[in-house]
Amino acid sequence: MIIEQLEIGTMDNFSYIVGCEETRKALVVDPGRDVKRIVSAAEKQGLAIETIVNTHGHGDHTAGNVSLKSLTGANIIIHALDAAGYPAADMLLKDEKILQLGTITFDVIHTPGHTPGGICLYAQGNLFTGDTLFVGDSGRTDLPGGHRPTLGNSIRRLMQLPGDTVIWPGHNYGPTPTSTIAWEKRHNVNAREYGYYVED
Repeated sequence: MIIEQLEIGTMDNFSYIVGCEETRKALVVDPGRDVKRIVSAAEKQGLAIETIVNTHGHGDHTAGNVSLKSLTGANIIIHALDAAGYPAADMLLKDEKILQLGTITFDVIHTPGHTPGGICLYAQGNLFTGDTLFVGDSGRTDLPGGHRPTLGNSIRRLMQLPGDTVIWPGHNYGPTPTSTIAWEKRHNVNAREYGYYVED
């Protein structure tokens, strides 16, 4: 699996290019507004962008949808409960399912709490968390559709993944740009409140 993490925008957003090494097909997670940078990075890797996945419907995570679709013809996927954030999506997810990218199979994990339709993508030991889980923190719940206990439930599900699972968050808000499930259990500021804290 090829993963390129790009910090784009004024809110320290991360956009991701994820590519299949065998087929050179790629998807983009949460494209930022600087779409030319995304396309250029994909071209340098010899990747063809076929899919856009929004982890939720907030504008800073959907900002590049229109331009990136125009340039690549990629299909846009978002959860149905966040469809109001991008009603022109090509596919609305209603159940947890799998997404296929070449030889890579992504498990879609519905993780409401930051928004009702928040999702994470999990494949080959990598977890793309959007605004559900940051490095050392979690998404805010004081915006419309947010609900803190629900977010806690969602994150507890994620904490059942293997400890060496790499977390790729939606914003560069932590001490490092990535972490692991094991690190979050020990260091996330919400670990005790949400009930997944583990001592060293």
